[in-house]
Amino acid sequence: MNIYYIGLSEINGPLIFLDHVEKAGFEEMVEIRLNDGSTRHGRIVQVEGQKVAIQVFEGTHDISLSNTKIKMTGHPVEMSLSKEILGRVFNGSGQPIDGLGDVYVDERRDINGFPLNPVSRVYPRNYIQTGISSIDALTTLIRGQKLPIFSGSGMPHNELAVQIVKQAKIADSQGDDFCVIFAAMGVKNDVAEYFRQSFEEAGVMHKVVMFLNLSNEPIIERMLTPRFALTAAEYLAYKHGMHALVIMTDVTSYCEALREFSSSKGEIPGRKGFPGYLYSDLASLYERAGIVKNTKGSVTQIPILTMPNDDITHPVPDLTGYITEGQIVLSRDLNQTGVFPPIGILPSLSRLMKDGIGAGFTREDHSAVANQLFASYAIVQDARSLASVIGEDELSPIDRKYIEFGKLFEKFFIGQGFDTNRNITETLDLGWDLLSVLPKEELHRIDEKLVDIHYNHQRAVERFNIITKPIIKGLKGEFE
Repeated sequence: MNIYYIGLSEINGPLIFLDHVEKAGFEEMVEIRLNDGSTRHGRIVQVEGQKVAIQVFEGTHDISLSNTKIKMTGHPVEMSLSKEILGRVFNGSGQPIDGLGDVYVDERRDINGFPLNPVSRVYPRNYIQTGISSIDALTTLIRGQKLPIFSGSGMPHNELAVQIVKQAKIADSQGDDFCVIFAAMGVKNDVAEYFRQSFEEAGVMHKVVMFLNLSNEPIIERMLTPRFALTAAEYLAYKHGMHALVIMTDVTSYCEALREFSSSKGEIPGRKGFPGYLYSDLASLYERAGIVKNTKGSVTQIPILTMPNDDITHPVPDLTGYITEGQIVLSRDLNQTGVFPPIGILPSLSRLMKDGIGAGFTREDHSAVANQLFASYAIVQDARSLASVIGEDELSPIDRKYIEFGKLFEKFFIGQGFDTNRNITETLDLGWDLLSVLPKEELHRIDEKLVDIHYNHQRAVERFNIITKPIIKGLKGEFE
């Protein structure tokens, strides 16, 4: 028997309030019938005794307080799923918007996910190759990891996201078991079209599931978009054994929608107006990444967020850093010099890479090369700081050599360009050639046996067109 509740007690922004409701469930879906016979949908977001708050998906415009009819469906927000979702484009509410019709339903799942026993989790191993040297070598993305990208206004994070989707793959497979779930939240129409057109032109759309929420669409969709995306990823990973990479941009837009929603409910705001439960809400998204025992697939996340005023202590990047396993930070200084992708090496890290690289995964010298590149680039920053005080002409020969190394490192290793796709072998070989610019005695983080095998100064000189200058004759192990 269907029970309809007629009339509302209050309308406030995207919320409608209903009194004298019995046996209503939190997150339960409702149908809303208007005077003109049209139907809208919503979900219960607050229950206080017999009073409920309902968030309306399509907005509350033209809704009447007196004649609106509400019907409880008895189930939460669900998504229709099948393997046919690959290659499809959906809106933030999980409805197809590519003109290809409805999805054949294999099963329906609650978009909030299912409780996952922590004991059933498998420690992430092995890596996903992005084809981007600064990520693959220095902040390696491990299968089952959540590794956010911290960006800023005007930075090329959209282009970086497209490059990752185009190039990402599982190194030890043919690619049939790898897919990308791409969720865009609060983006403009031209940005959404850029994503869709880029994937189609790159010929990767067949392995991508897109969820697009535009900036002019209701905030309820923005809050549901990542949950629909993660539900699709879990279905493909745990039922069909695929390795799903979930890219979500922009998480800051999601958090701002959550702040607006919290304010409309009259909740007490926390830091910078965000709700006090922002941490647990973000955790409910990020913690859906991982690998589960007795399943072949995995869910890996790359959430992308913009830091207001480049402030890494802002609540969104701050809380994200607590929950996730590292971060990739884009550098505005590198971006202004034309380097792409402008990844800031020193503030970036991947906490799980130590267990997913090396012999059997990438190459046995990977860890040593990464450590030495980090250490050498850190010395470059010290040398540049010193040069800004006393002038580059007054630097010691070794400091000049480090500055030369830094320029080459940023130009060739970090700044590989949008269309360059390097495998891990090419990346590590390039790292060795760059390290060979420095005197052999400066490679303190690498075992001498590896240095003897891979170090080749002459090859570095030829590759980077280095002109040997008399200034380095004072170095130990001088180069002629």
